[in-house]
Amino acid sequence: MVVTIVVVLLALMLGLIGHWLLRGRLEAEETPSLTVRDFVLPLQTLTVFVLAFVLVTASTSQGKADDAVRREAGAVDHMFEVAEFAPAAQRLRIQADVVCYTRAVRAGEWKAMSQGHGSGRPSHWTTDFRAALKRMGTGDSSFGLLIAADKERSQARQTRIAESTPTIPGAVYWLMLTALACLVVTLALCLPRRNTALVTAGLVTITALLTSVLLVIRDVDRPFSGVIEVPTTAIDTVEEDITEDFVAAYGRGRLPCDDDGRPQSV
Repeated sequence: MVVTIVVVLLALMLGLIGHWLLRGRLEAEETPSLTVRDFVLPLQTLTVFVLAFVLVTASTSQGKADDAVRREAGAVDHMFEVAEFAPAAQRLRIQADVVCYTRAVRAGEWKAMSQGHGSGRPSHWTTDFRAALKRMGTGDSSFGLLIAADKERSQARQTRIAESTPTIPGAVYWLMLTALACLVVTLALCLPRRNTALVTAGLVTITALLTSVLLVIRDVDRPFSGVIEVPTTAIDTVEEDITEDFVAAYGRGRLPCDDDGRPQSV
C-alpha cells in the first residue's frame, strides 16, 4: 500500500513540476489545456467500475448466506429423521434438541445476525445433542449418520454467521460514496448555461440511480438485515415439520424449550 501511494504521489509531483517548467512553451504553441469536462469521463468510468465490482462482491456474499441457510435446514431435518433409529433411551432427547435448535436459530440467532454476530442460544442444544450421542455410544448404527449430519449442520451454521458480517470494509464504502459525490459535483459544473432543464433532469436521474445502486450494495452486504434480507423460510418450514412429528410422537409437553428456543423445565 505504501509503495502504491508513493508512486502515485511521485507521478503527480513530476507532472506538476513538468507543467511548471514547460508552461511557457505550451502557451506559445497554444496547446489546449484541460477543462472540467476532461475529468468527467475517467471519473465516471472509475465510479461505475467500483460500484459494479463491489455489487458483485456483496451479491456473492448474500448468495453464500442463503445457500448456507438451506443446507443447514436440510441437515437439521436429516438429523431429526435419523434420530428415529437411535436407541429409545436417547431418541426423545436427541429429537427434542433438534427441534429446540431450530427454534433458537429462528428466534434468537437471526436477530443477533442482523448485528453481524451469532447467538449462544442454539449452542446450548448442540451441546446437549452431543452429550446424548456420548451416552448412546459409537456402537449404535445411527451414531455415524448423526455425527455426519451434525457436522454438516455445524459447517452451514458457521458459514451463515460468517456471512452475516459485512464483506465490504467501511473504508471501501466511504471511497465509493466520495467517488460518487465527486462525480455528481463534476457533472454539475459541466451543465450548460442555457436550456439546462433537460440536462439537469438527466443529472438528477443519474444521481438517483447511482445512489440507489450504492444503497442496494449496502443492503445486500448485510444478508440478515435491511430490505433485501435472507428470509427464515427454510428454517421455519423444517421447524414446523419436525415439531409436528415430535408432538405426534411424544405430545406437546415433552419439549424442553419454549417457542423461542429458550430452555425450560419439562
